[in-house]
Amino acid sequence: MATTTQNVQADVPQQGGLLRAALAVFIGLSLITGVLYPVVVTGIGKAMFPAQAGGSIIERNGKAVGSSLIGQNFESPEYFWGRISATAPNAYNAQASSGSNLGPSNPALTEAAKARIAALKAADPTNSAPIPADLVTASASGLDPQISPAAAAYQVERVARARHLSTELVKKAVAENTKGPILGVFGEPTVNVLELNLALDELK
Repeated sequence: MATTTQNVQADVPQQGGLLRAALAVFIGLSLITGVLYPVVVTGIGKAMFPAQAGGSIIERNGKAVGSSLIGQNFESPEYFWGRISATAPNAYNAQASSGSNLGPSNPALTEAAKARIAALKAADPTNSAPIPADLVTASASGLDPQISPAAAAYQVERVARARHLSTELVKKAVAENTKGPILGVFGEPTVNVLELNLALDELK
């Protein structure tokens, strides 16, 4: 019995040492991964990519007007329209990024597309060109700021007419705001809707 008691008493300091060592490792790793690493990575990001690290904010006259990464809900005929946004409670709600999660056979998806088609035709009744798919569907995030060049081309005449500009001038603005595939290989050409609309607002 005496031997058993002595063994238990000898194990108590050993267990206490292991607990202190585990606690020290936990605190050390928490400081490294939870404080030091984020601070270093954020600092490097701000130094090398200040715009991207700051949210890719677009400013006009010293005021933030949006981000090149998040779309905005344009409805006026004089502006190019982006994709449908499925975020709730408002369109392009960055705090609730999501798609509609509606399957292709869901009637709600068809009705949403029909409503957008009707809005596009009402805003430009003389346009008989096929409507590009990205103008009547939502993206997976619900926040996409870009449309395809085809979607921009479909809207050129409406925007030019509403702004009393030539279609050539509007087409030029679209071309200047069209970005090619990443590294010339990955993805498709896109047009950032906010940047394009801001460029048009700056035209005299």
